Amino acid sequence: MTELAAVKAALKTQAVETPSWAYANSGTRFKVFAQAGVPRNPREKLDDAAKVHEFTGVAPTVALHIPWDKVDDYAALAQYAQERGVTLGAINSNTFQDDDYRLGSICHPDPGVRRKAVDHLLECVDIMDATGSRDLKLWFADGTNYPGQDDIRERQDRLAEGLAEVYGRLGDGQRMLLEYKLFEPAFYTTDVPDWGTAYAHCLRLGDKAQVVVDTGHHAPGTNIEFIVATLLRERKLGGFDFNSRFYADDDLMVGAADPFQLFRIMYEVVRGGGLGPGVAFMLDQCHNIEAKIPAIIRSVMNVQEATAKALLVDREGLVAAQRSGDVLAANAVLMDAYNTDVRPLLGEVRQEVGLDPDPIAAYRRSGWAEKITAERVGGQQAGWGA
Repeated sequence: MTELAAVKAALKTQAVETPSWAYANSGTRFKVFAQAGVPRNPREKLDDAAKVHEFTGVAPTVALHIPWDKVDDYAALAQYAQERGVTLGAINSNTFQDDDYRLGSICHPDPGVRRKAVDHLLECVDIMDATGSRDLKLWFADGTNYPGQDDIRERQDRLAEGLAEVYGRLGDGQRMLLEYKLFEPAFYTTDVPDWGTAYAHCLRLGDKAQVVVDTGHHAPGTNIEFIVATLLRERKLGGFDFNSRFYADDDLMVGAADPFQLFRIMYEVVRGGGLGPGVAFMLDQCHNIEAKIPAIIRSVMNVQEATAKALLVDREGLVAAQRSGDVLAANAVLMDAYNTDVRPLLGEVRQEVGLDPDPIAAYRRSGWAEKITAERVGGQQAGWGA
């Protein structure tokens, strides 16, 4: 197989999971902006996700968020997804939108509140059983705002205890993916603030527990590719939440703020053998002012472009320059790959699998936007928290 053929083959196997909530209304802290044609229920979210997969060919799974996507029959929802050419992916829990969680959920000082939070996580595993989902994705808004508010070490003990109970409930082939976040909404201490804390808990739990890297959850200047390389080396990178940031957890389209960073991350993924099914590539984005489906298609394409450039890095030339101590030559190898226009290559890849080389143009010609705008009139639009 030629080098170019190997790159194409790798690109054809890539899969990017889209989040159900990205198809719903969202906004800033001040206003949620409604758009015409937004889904009104989980099935309509799956309809939109199926269109993203139809035009990109690499978005075959859809993450659910409970209770935002709560239904009476999850097996039926999974069947509905399959009939539209997609499957249900990660199940995302919600322990941050109940009044009881004002002082935390799984780390709350009240054992009754902790019990409520853990029971919700166990419910999510039940949903995984019904949908056939592999991954339980956990993010906790737990933390404190003031010194002395709670015992920092004891909160870690509560976290470990709750995670261990949920971990013990996982079945064969199921995983727990633990996310971290530097701050927000807690401003003094956050109970899972960084990859090291998440890694420490996952290491104690066992092989079914792995870390999720959200590209928007770091302090400015953080070398995210170092984190990715380290977690891959330790076999503890479970997946990504791809988005983009300027200041905090902006949840912008992946690659929007710093496409070079996305390339650097994807190079470490390629270098560390992370392109296989063991690492879940998920989007976690809010499309507030732009049309949602085209924005998600564009995000998928941005991941593909960064991956293609990472695959084109001259590994032999890079290693030779690194081992000889030629700093400029080593950097030039990376820059040559990054500066390559991979859009024609990806167009060829899409055509080879029977897709339009331009997914955005194909979507616009499809008439789907006009169809859902006309048909989804009335009822309650889905939104952040619904």
